[in-house]
Amino acid sequence: MRIALAQCLPRTIDLAFSSLTSLIAQAKAQQVNLLIVPEMFLTGYNIGVEACSVQALSLQDPHFQALQSLAREHQIALVLGFPERDQEAIYNSAAFIDECGEVLSVYRKTHLYGAVDHAQFSAGNALCQPFSWQGWRCALAICYDMEFPEVARSYALQHVELLLVPTANMHPFDLVCRHTIPTRAAENTLYIAYANYIGHEGEFEYCGQSCIADPYGQVLARAGHDAEELLIAELDKTTLQTARQALTYLTDRRLELYRF
Repeated sequence: MRIALAQCLPRTIDLAFSSLTSLIAQAKAQQVNLLIVPEMFLTGYNIGVEACSVQALSLQDPHFQALQSLAREHQIALVLGFPERDQEAIYNSAAFIDECGEVLSVYRKTHLYGAVDHAQFSAGNALCQPFSWQGWRCALAICYDMEFPEVARSYALQHVELLLVPTANMHPFDLVCRHTIPTRAAENTLYIAYANYIGHEGEFEYCGQSCIADPYGQVLARAGHDAEELLIAELDKTTLQTARQALTYLTDRRLELYRF
């Protein structure tokens, strides 16, 4: 399977759709099956409480349905971050839309980071339910979720093979991009795709360094810290199977020793 990550500047909702169309065209030109873009891609992340409320979408909103149409028209699956409205609550959400325009999963960020997340959003109350796509068992996480080992481990124990992570990670937390993500991939023997922003948004300076890590923790593709890039990588089940035979962390755990 061929996937692409878009590392980009944060954009307003007016520009996000045209930007997404361009990214889809670039990805399709390189025979990509799945495109992942950063956290809150449709509106920008650090936009304030009022803007989040005004711009939040329900799954029935025409703007969201337009995203489904884009996926269907171009025959490409998408992972998109957006502010989701559910009655009075606003969530920091990510949706997986398949190449037929069907929504296979919507995940609401469970681990809120700092003042911005807590001011703008309600926390989701459950991790993503793993789902199947193109023969792969997939799940979603968002940014700060990945800094909790339990999140990736929970998915690994549910036999997830590909973890898709829109993010808005900023300086000085480059260590997450450089070290945490590859480590999570290896210790749980799964692929992780981590799509970040660059540039400034309010007080935040995003650190880029988006990456795709394989189940050995090897980085298949990595972006720089200050340029817009489209990262592409091939994923294969053979690597997944051999890694799970070589790295036996999941089966070697001694649960009787751990106290949580």
